[in-house]
Amino acid sequence: MTSATPQPAASQPPLTQAEDNQWASFAHLGGILSFLPSLIIWLIFKDRGAFTNVEAKEALNFQITIAIGYVIASILTVVIIGALLFPVLGILSIVFSILGFLKTKDGISYRYPFALRLIK
Repeated sequence: MTSATPQPAASQPPLTQAEDNQWASFAHLGGILSFLPSLIIWLIFKDRGAFTNVEAKEALNFQITIAIGYVIASILTVVIIGALLFPVLGILSIVFSILGFLKTKDGISYRYPFALRLIK
């Protein structure tokens, strides 16, 4: 009987420039759904592409900021203003995510006009 020792997984090759731009842009576009696409892309590709690392963190920080805004809006529904904030947050998330996608697909870094920079 032979005992096979598990071999460590081979590290993934770095992303090409086109792949780096593609995954960075997907991190921004995924913000339309929630913060999960940005988080997953960042966790998987942060060590394989510098551009994806920076842009996925930026997208993730923005989506966390939007999620905090939704929590605050939920609390403020008691005084009615929260109900007005929900559509505003949704529109902001969609518009800025698309703007981020359009910039990063061409290899241009995008910085959201407002976001808590929690992940550095």
